[in-house]
Amino acid sequence: MAEKRAPNWEDFEMKENTTQDGPAFYDTSDTIPIIPKAAEKDEIPDGGLVGWYQVLGSFFLFFNTWGIINSFGVFQTYYGDQLASEASASAISWIGSLQGALLFSMGIIVGPLFDWGYLRSLLLAGSSLLVFGMIMASVCTHYWQAMLTQGLLVGIGCGCLFVPSIAILPMYFKKKKALAVGVAAAGSSLGGIVFTIVFRQLQPKIGFGWATRIIAIIMMVTLTVPAAGMKMRTRPATRRQIFDAAAWKEAPYTLFNIAFIFLLMGIYVPFFYLQKYARDFIDPDLASYLLVILNAGSFFGRILPNFLADKTGVFNILIPSSFIAAFLGYMWIDIRNTAGLVVFAAIYGFFSGTLLSLPPTALVTLSPNLSSVGVRLGMNTFVGSIGLAIGNPIAGAILRFGWVKVQAYGASCVVLGTMFLIATRVAKAGWDVRTKF
Repeated sequence: MAEKRAPNWEDFEMKENTTQDGPAFYDTSDTIPIIPKAAEKDEIPDGGLVGWYQVLGSFFLFFNTWGIINSFGVFQTYYGDQLASEASASAISWIGSLQGALLFSMGIIVGPLFDWGYLRSLLLAGSSLLVFGMIMASVCTHYWQAMLTQGLLVGIGCGCLFVPSIAILPMYFKKKKALAVGVAAAGSSLGGIVFTIVFRQLQPKIGFGWATRIIAIIMMVTLTVPAAGMKMRTRPATRRQIFDAAAWKEAPYTLFNIAFIFLLMGIYVPFFYLQKYARDFIDPDLASYLLVILNAGSFFGRILPNFLADKTGVFNILIPSSFIAAFLGYMWIDIRNTAGLVVFAAIYGFFSGTLLSLPPTALVTLSPNLSSVGVRLGMNTFVGSIGLAIGNPIAGAILRFGWVKVQAYGASCVVLGTMFLIATRVAKAGWDVRTKF
């Protein structure tokens, strides 16, 4: 019988509180316990009760972050009609664009903080700012107040929550990674539906203030789910850089970021302006529900294509979906009746949902290892914030020249994004469409 020996310190990895392993101070509630080195070699569980709880937590993070951004079209219409009627459509759209830009741009800071183990701190800070921002927005009476509260405070809160909602899932899923991300991302569509209906139904009855406060209450309740049980499975052993210059020397990564900018410049144009456009042609009450239909289509577009992406490859789903979304954007130019607008909203919502849910999984595919995902996702979202920040204000400025110019602008941006997605795939996997990538 082999002689048993007592374990020595070489069998274990110490998580020391040193500057080489992260900040000299960190949230002790997120500290990873000392574990045998052999445990690092354990396979990613690809599910399990704890794994799917992370998906549920991410679902509600998407619900409250992207959900409020996806529902901004109803605020855009209200602000244009009442709160900030003196402001242009372009100026009002800066409120929603600032939300999205901060959600993305803060990734360059939040990504490393996540890697260092500050998950709970990020969840607490982001949830507090999100709820507080909406409560303060409920008492706004001027445009600049809405910009500071719903734009700045809510945007920063969203920025604290977005990277954790994505970066935690690859720790628990490998083969089902795209499906897990798709299910989580579907929360953004459900949030867009819920917040749009709540505001649309309650604002005429109880006023803007209480309608917005009820949205804040919904946020506060649903954000307790991720706060209660989301936790990191592993944490990188070395301190992560905020900027990884080596990543930009890889052609696929650089091309993908360029594609991401153009996609975000164009894909959200219908989310911000479809309701305003439809009021010129159909019943205003029905027009207000087109945003709900958009988000409903997006809900399914975030799940089914992601399921297929696990089997056929992320880019093999992402590129056709982008092409179809661009084609639908051009079709929108000639749609001026109820049936056509409803069908357009449903189908465009489906394919736009695919474009907004698959990029994080595509980024993981382009990364050499999981330890580099945090910083690369942070840089990607920071770059993407440029497109999200300027896309809809540009569309609002173009609106003075007519709706056709706005619609063509949005679709053309998506076309450019599609071209760079194709270039990314070719640079990484070649021209053979049969290759799973």
